[in-house]
Amino acid sequence: MDRLLELTYRAERTHFWFRGFRRFVTPLIAQAARHRTGLELLDCGCGTGANLALLGRHGRASGFDLTARGLEFARSHGVPRVVRASIDAIPFRDAAFDVVTSFDVFYGLPDAAEHAAAREIARLLTPGGAALITVAAFESLRGGHGTFTNEVRRYTAASLSRLFTGVGLEIERVTYTHATLFPILYAVRTWQRWQGGGTAAASEGDMQVPAAPVNAALSAALAVEAALLRAVDMPFGSSVACIARKPR
Repeated sequence: MDRLLELTYRAERTHFWFRGFRRFVTPLIAQAARHRTGLELLDCGCGTGANLALLGRHGRASGFDLTARGLEFARSHGVPRVVRASIDAIPFRDAAFDVVTSFDVFYGLPDAAEHAAAREIARLLTPGGAALITVAAFESLRGGHGTFTNEVRRYTAASLSRLFTGVGLEIERVTYTHATLFPILYAVRTWQRWQGGGTAAASEGDMQVPAAPVNAALSAALAVEAALLRAVDMPFGSSVACIARKPR
């Protein structure tokens, strides 16, 4: 996990995937917040802390991560409101937050922790508050990156929705993202699995920033997709994003 955080810290400002991710989640955060400010927001598994700046546009943003290294990176971003904790036992009181996010954490949780984490997120939300969750999509996209990150499962829009309706939340929106990358990733990861005899060998390749022309082209393609996503939901992609709201 420390190695993953180090690679993320190096890549997240310039890598096309992270650029696209920020373009996708910024309007989704605004939707979860109902375009309000002055809110209490929490990022579960905040990693390097970079995404707390996006939450901070809507109020006071806090975060936690399981790793001490993650908190070091977060504090290097100038983020003081971070603590060390586990997502299946979150040390905050009931109904403390208007928006709770978790970006690419759930796909690595054991089954028992996955359901406990969903219950914890529901517990933390104020009535009318919303969770924004992103996860890896489709088992057919399992590959070397997933082996490197100890991926337990990949989701569909339906399976992610079931997880959060199962803890009493109401699905407000669910969509795939990074659809632009789907054909490339499908081909690459199918090849990786074939080379590995069914299981892809761990690879850090997805975390390396590609050559500048390639990085710029893919960044531009994801920017177009992000503009479309403001109006329509994507029917496929390499990730799933879900907004689930707590009933009043």
